[in-house]
Amino acid sequence: MTNGIDIAPAKGKLGVLLVGLGAVATTTIAGVMAIRKGLAKPIGSLAEMGTIRLGKRTDNRSPKIREFVPLAELNDIVFGGWDIFEDNVYESAKHAGVLEDKLLDQLKDEMSAIKPMSAVFDRHYVKRLDGPNVKKGKNKKDLADQLIADIRNFKKANKCDRLVMVWTGSTEIYMTPAACHQSLAAFEKGLEASDPAIASSQIYAYAAIKEGIPHANAAPNLSADIPALFELAQQTGTPLAGSDMKTGQTLIKTVIAPGLKARMLGVAGWYSTNILGNRDGEVLDDPESFKTKEESKKSALDYIFQPHIYPDLYKDISHVVRINYYPPRGDNKEGWDNIDIFGWLNYPMQLKINFLCRDSILAAPIVLDVALFMDLAKRAGYKGIQEWLSFYFKNPMHAEGLYPEHDLFIQLMKLKNNLRHMRGEELITHLGREYYD
Repeated sequence: MTNGIDIAPAKGKLGVLLVGLGAVATTTIAGVMAIRKGLAKPIGSLAEMGTIRLGKRTDNRSPKIREFVPLAELNDIVFGGWDIFEDNVYESAKHAGVLEDKLLDQLKDEMSAIKPMSAVFDRHYVKRLDGPNVKKGKNKKDLADQLIADIRNFKKANKCDRLVMVWTGSTEIYMTPAACHQSLAAFEKGLEASDPAIASSQIYAYAAIKEGIPHANAAPNLSADIPALFELAQQTGTPLAGSDMKTGQTLIKTVIAPGLKARMLGVAGWYSTNILGNRDGEVLDDPESFKTKEESKKSALDYIFQPHIYPDLYKDISHVVRINYYPPRGDNKEGWDNIDIFGWLNYPMQLKINFLCRDSILAAPIVLDVALFMDLAKRAGYKGIQEWLSFYFKNPMHAEGLYPEHDLFIQLMKLKNNLRHMRGEELITHLGREYYD
């Protein structure tokens, strides 16, 4: 056992700034408010409900995670954010149609008090949306400065001690790193020139990191995961995490695929299709935004199965992903998976999974966890990519030269071992006592 890391206490208020106050953000906010009022339990939140084993199994030490590491209290969280629509959080939640009126009406006054700041938005990057609550500026540097002013004003007005930013907005068009992304100097020059390679999400990321505010990306956009913003994060001591939160179908993939691989069962094909009718579905109906999501959803299997190591089992997988906008479903997404597998003597078998999930209900506790753990990372002096939070993301950020870990169970072990390391506890390797005697 070591002394652990010196972690600053979670004193005062934590401001959680959400970019995009749509279904996911309003469900998160309403949930936290309901929990604070004793109307609900934080189901789905590892940070709030999970435990962590310490020492040997015979020690019987398994405290709650929130009792083991100093996380911000839910009563100390203040929410704010930006949106292209002028609806307050209560009105936006009603429009999203995720939560029942019976619950929302008990939270109406508190939710109605949260009004969106005007957003940085450009339809070039999200073609299926438009709204009136949008900033204007002479260039993208001016827009970034306006966001920094918003951040400072929010912190002062709400008497916050610390802030965290989470992108909960829409999926932007597919983008790859450009010349302006390769260094901080090039990026800031690109802001001045309003370089089209700098999307709206990158302007938010820049503003947060410039202010030393932990930034997490819940969408598959190319955002903070560029060399320029890695450089800035090192300068300002800012933790980064992303991208694209692992909620529905990809959650199931990262549960099932490791099991198949563990038993050395082959996979010939994996066909995935989704129907959803919320704003996310509407945005993804645009082929350029779908391309961004498709790349995020398809990468997990490649990394889990490692076809270069197991060519006889996984080299020729036919992996197809489809997303269809179907308005009658609203936020109630349905994901179908057909998995063609083969076993001993190449005999074929099939798995069929039908997951009728509620997208925002699955996403909300992840937004909360990521905000709490990113704040913890900042107080622990961590900066740059927080790979230990890969557990929450479809396309986890990772250090150059390393491949991302997608196996959900390995990700959870990494997360908990990082918490043990923070507090100076022995890391768990799951070696039994018999190996030592």
